[in-house]
Amino acid sequence: MTSNRTDCHYCLQSLRGRKYALREENAYCVTCYDSLFANPCEECKQPIECDSKDLAYKGRHWHEGCFKCAKCSRSLVEKPFAAKDELLLCTECYSDEYSSKCFHCQRTIMPGSRKMEFKGSSWHESCFVCQYCRQPLGTKPLITKDNENYCVPCFEKQFAHHCYSCKKVITSGGVSYHDQPWHKECFVCAGCKTQLSGQRFISKDEYPYCVDCFSKLYAKKCAACKKPITAPEGAKFISFEERQWHGECFNCAKCCVSLVGQGFLTRQDDILCHECGCA
Repeated sequence: MTSNRTDCHYCLQSLRGRKYALREENAYCVTCYDSLFANPCEECKQPIECDSKDLAYKGRHWHEGCFKCAKCSRSLVEKPFAAKDELLLCTECYSDEYSSKCFHCQRTIMPGSRKMEFKGSSWHESCFVCQYCRQPLGTKPLITKDNENYCVPCFEKQFAHHCYSCKKVITSGGVSYHDQPWHKECFVCAGCKTQLSGQRFISKDEYPYCVDCFSKLYAKKCAACKKPITAPEGAKFISFEERQWHGECFNCAKCCVSLVGQGFLTRQDDILCHECGCA
């Protein structure tokens, strides 16, 4: 540019009819301005003269012709770019070198696009969807089965077990009884409704009963001690003419010797060993 300013602020030579540059309202001839204020180019290390365009990024400067991708050398002027280890790269080169690959489609997740992270893998937002309804999962709760992701409603529809008692979904745990799934809190004694999960129980007509209820409702009474005979684990008992005894109660009524596996005689309601019965 030309000016009527009289002298260069630094060398004091006349600026009449000459180009000059302004800095903080002071005029400088081109030579003085370049030597005093021109930034060195990051690429070619030469000063960026006042006649040249100075492109700056994070405190560093380039000539317009030097502002290019460090890998493919294409110009980055007015184009998107990324920085890695102080190198400037076009988005294509940056993606090839450093960008994540989508776990689903295996394509590059371009810089600036939204990336979803799940179980150590990266996904395009548009690829991170429920396998069944194809709706985006985003940050919603999800369940993974066979390496596929499902939103909770779809997983429950497709795979979850429903309680045999209340018909609601079993989300965790549960009990299997007669090949049917039950919530732990729904698996209760058919008599007193006490929870049976982890407890001993006895089946009757496809219903579970705690030992106490089964004894009260169905167990036969021992002819000797009159207490219920329960056999939740297949314990042995003795039966004779519609009467039953606990194994430990099946004794001679007179001498109390055990008659289990022995011959015995009966006298009215008593059972006797041969010695007592013949006496």
